[in-house]
Amino acid sequence: MNMDALQDVIVAISEHRSVDATLLRITEYVSQCLRMGHETTAPLTTDDALVRIWLIELGDKCARCNMRKECPDQRECLHLVASAGKLRNPNEDWRRLDVLADSAEGWSRSPLGVTNIGMIAKTGVSIATDMMAPGLDHDGLPDWGPAEGVVSFTGRALQFRGQVLGVLAVFSRRKLPDDVNDWLRIFANHAAVAIGNARAFEEIEFLKQRLEEEVSYLREEVSEVRGVGNLVGESPALRKVQQQIDLVAPTQATVLITGESGTGKELVARAIHERSPRHERPMITVNCSAIPEALFESEFFGHARGAFTGAQRDKPGRFELANGGTLFLDEIGELALPMQAKLLRVLQEQEVERVGEIRARKINVRVVAATNRNLAAEVEAGRFRQDLFYRLSVFPIENPPLRERREDIPRLAEHFIRTAAKRMNRKPPKFTNAAARQLSARDWPGNVRELQNAVERAVILSRGNPLVFDETSVPPKVQASALGQGASMLTRSELKERERESLVAALAQTRGKIFGPDGAAALLGMKPTTLASRIKVLGIQRK
Repeated sequence: MNMDALQDVIVAISEHRSVDATLLRITEYVSQCLRMGHETTAPLTTDDALVRIWLIELGDKCARCNMRKECPDQRECLHLVASAGKLRNPNEDWRRLDVLADSAEGWSRSPLGVTNIGMIAKTGVSIATDMMAPGLDHDGLPDWGPAEGVVSFTGRALQFRGQVLGVLAVFSRRKLPDDVNDWLRIFANHAAVAIGNARAFEEIEFLKQRLEEEVSYLREEVSEVRGVGNLVGESPALRKVQQQIDLVAPTQATVLITGESGTGKELVARAIHERSPRHERPMITVNCSAIPEALFESEFFGHARGAFTGAQRDKPGRFELANGGTLFLDEIGELALPMQAKLLRVLQEQEVERVGEIRARKINVRVVAATNRNLAAEVEAGRFRQDLFYRLSVFPIENPPLRERREDIPRLAEHFIRTAAKRMNRKPPKFTNAAARQLSARDWPGNVRELQNAVERAVILSRGNPLVFDETSVPPKVQASALGQGASMLTRSELKERERESLVAALAQTRGKIFGPDGAAALLGMKPTTLASRIKVLGIQRK
């Protein structure tokens, strides 16, 4: 075979990414080339060669091996993994490894250092012989050799990156010329590289599949904990938000979510993403207020190696990571004007340029933005670009504060109790009607986030008892009149009288009961011991 033909064979073998396919092609190509004959020799007959490959495999897998007693180390062994050629018996097939392993056990498994195959794998030195009987440097041919008319053998170690992977061997019914042995030496080197690369591809594919499974599992866990795509509540205000999500999620429209801090704007964004055609791809979240202006381009668009001091490798930006999915820009109102202009260009062109590169990369990203600011007022004040505002607010969604959906507070509290108890590996504590009324009576300036924190704090302190929310965990209700300039003031004696009236009313409603989930302490949001002390100090008589 000339060098051009050899190069074509090597390229054809290297195209396979499966180890099994690579091994099969190696044996088939070598067998085919030997049948065609070498350019300096007479052509060989069509059934003149048998080609086999053994690979070193770890683990004791050979309980039925006929060489088990001779094996010096049963932690690794050579296993026959590929075979091609023709047997004289037309009913048998060289390629049937299961048949060869059972009926022709000679050399189908070979310990390292035992038989010609084992010696080649252990030493890395090639062996070529045309002698049927064992010699000084070889142990002859396998038991089935004479029946098949085999008179010569040549074997080459398959070495990849300094490590012996296995052995490539040829059995022939005539003596192989020297130039065939030289050709096999060159071919074996390339075959080892092809096997090593195929193994690497299979390992990458395995790790990729495992990573995808882990990501899918983690998404399910996050969805369960955060309630992704399942907004808790049935209030009219929340139903309006859910209707808007259902309308815009299947589209590609840019969405602007507004609302106070802690209202769950990211949860709305995740619900949009999970119900969109992009749900198989990731949703990348960026807190715009946390990115310095000097790092804006690198974080959003990526950078090339050497673009600036410390850029030791290529790094994709957030837009590239979100390609095919959704990019959630939280606190968009915090972006400085120069960064707003750069963001607008990317939204318009749907392409990014990494810092240090001159070529543009096309992207396909849906943007969902959120802010607790009034962007229309920011535009009027000159702090936010009007064109960017119009680009982002194609479909605006106003997320209502918790005080406008008080009927959802008990259900939200129950949801947070279950998730907190599960995370703490505890049984969910009892959530009484009195505690629900107490939570619903508050204004929650921190909205859902503040309610969640208060519930988790109460779960930690419950220790198996019904939940109790005291004044340290639940903020007092903010009265509008108390915030005005003309708010009335109370003297100390008036405050004490107001407190007395409140305690008397609570005792009357609970028929004098202080302790327990239906007692006055739970109704007032106080510790029972604190309430008993105040009753005594104020001189209140319990009936």
